[in-house]
Amino acid sequence: GVVPMLFANLPTPAIAGNMAAKLFAAQTWVAVVCGLLLLLTLRTNQPLAQENKAQSALLFIVGGVLLALLSQYVAAPHIVARDNLRLWHSVGTALYVLQWLCAGVTFKKLLD
Repeated sequence: GVVPMLFANLPTPAIAGNMAAKLFAAQTWVAVVCGLLLLLTLRTNQPLAQENKAQSALLFIVGGVLLALLSQYVAAPHIVARDNLRLWHSVGTALYVLQWLCAGVTFKKLLD
């Protein structure tokens, strides 16, 4: 992954950690924008079958956006502050994995 490469190639762990935080912040905003665009797209008048797909994906779209925001505004500040790093890194990782699971379920529901 990208983050291990940062720690392997940048001069100090502090610099690598700051760069990783910036990358995760950018990823959060990409996730939020994509989620909002999906929600706007699914609001349009569509045939009933498409509307049912949209409804079944709605919870996972909103969940993915909320998980991204929780990661950025709850876990990340603790990680940057090195506050109980092991715990908050685990929480951040779990939020990230759950966010990607929401994305996967969303696309599966929309493509079925």
